[in-house]
Amino acid sequence: MQRVALAVVTLMLAITGATAQITWKLDNAHSAVRFSVTHMVIAEVPGHFREFDVTFTQKDPADFAGSSLSATIKTASITTDNEGRDKHLRGDDFFNADMYPTITFTSTSFEKTGTDTYTVKGTLTIRDVTKPVVLHARYTGTVKDPWGNTKIGFKATTAINRFDFGVKWNKAIEAGGLVVGETVDITLLMEFAQAK
Repeated sequence: MQRVALAVVTLMLAITGATAQITWKLDNAHSAVRFSVTHMVIAEVPGHFREFDVTFTQKDPADFAGSSLSATIKTASITTDNEGRDKHLRGDDFFNADMYPTITFTSTSFEKTGTDTYTVKGTLTIRDVTKPVVLHARYTGTVKDPWGNTKIGFKATTAINRFDFGVKWNKAIEAGGLVVGETVDITLLMEFAQAK
């Protein structure tokens, strides 16, 4: 009898744990995927992607540690507010958006590092090359919007070497260095609404 009771309790806890998960839906209108890279060593050029989506599942309602997320970015949506440069970026010298239409990120861990800070480890895939990356994330708060939706915000940053992902076009300049820097700084500004 005790074994039956224990089995029932275990099952109830498992069900409770499963239903306790919270799914957050990205608010694209209030989110951004931004990047910047050095140009001619002396300047920095910013850009962003217009089309992206993130799936975010919070495993523990009391905290974000242990959560999981996956992101998809459409490479053809890249923009730096310069038509000629954007066309070059979509071509094979850089992203080859026709052959590799998406950039993806999948988390492997979501660890709490401070009161509102987290380290998100995962794999990033660009041009079918997959490498581990680490996002440094900061939870920026929870609020109810005027329509009764629960919203949360996160800001995450990382830096990658684009050469590691096969994005290798470059030219050297006379003074030394490269026209386009190897390191790309990435900033993610994310607002989510609790799924109903």
